[in-house]
Amino acid sequence: MKRSRIEVRWHGRGGHGAVTGAMILAEAAFIEGYRGVTAAPFFGAERRGAPVIATNRFGPRPIRTFSLVTEPDVVIVLDETLMDIVDVSAGLKPDGIIIINTVRPPEDFTLSERFNVATCDAFHCAIEAGLVVSGTVLFNTTILGGFSRATGLISMKSIEKALGNNFSGEALEKNIEGARRAYENTRYLKPCTLECA
Repeated sequence: MKRSRIEVRWHGRGGHGAVTGAMILAEAAFIEGYRGVTAAPFFGAERRGAPVIATNRFGPRPIRTFSLVTEPDVVIVLDETLMDIVDVSAGLKPDGIIIINTVRPPEDFTLSERFNVATCDAFHCAIEAGLVVSGTVLFNTTILGGFSRATGLISMKSIEKALGNNFSGEALEKNIEGARRAYENTRYLKPCTLECA
């Protein structure tokens, strides 16, 4: 279904890089040609490991709304254990999609009975690409490839250009490799029908 803008809500934990992922997704959306683009974090006095939300909005016209996304078109879940304590599907539009970082297939989730679900093992794709620093796996950029594959709203070319605005040299190569692996690894129940006009 066509939308005047697409709204995205990220669910992660402190230290997962949800805010950085949302910022890079916003850059990729602008590169893709969307003229209205926002990225905003929503957290209080959280610490590493505590639930964190970040949001994006993008569309063909300027966007002046920066409030929390309450009725998302797309939900990105960086840690599937959050689904035990947070209703990640809250407000999700009926034709929306949930993208979950997991090794499990989409049909394993009870949410698949009500929503389109896509799964992407961004964590292991990041490891395979060498995105590990001091023992920490950096998969927040990797899942951007899963977003591209699952939604079709932003191309991998735009994702890669946005990554190039934030990384260089070997770090850039690893981030692009991780995103490409995630793109190839992503599985979904059915093709996403979201469009923005």
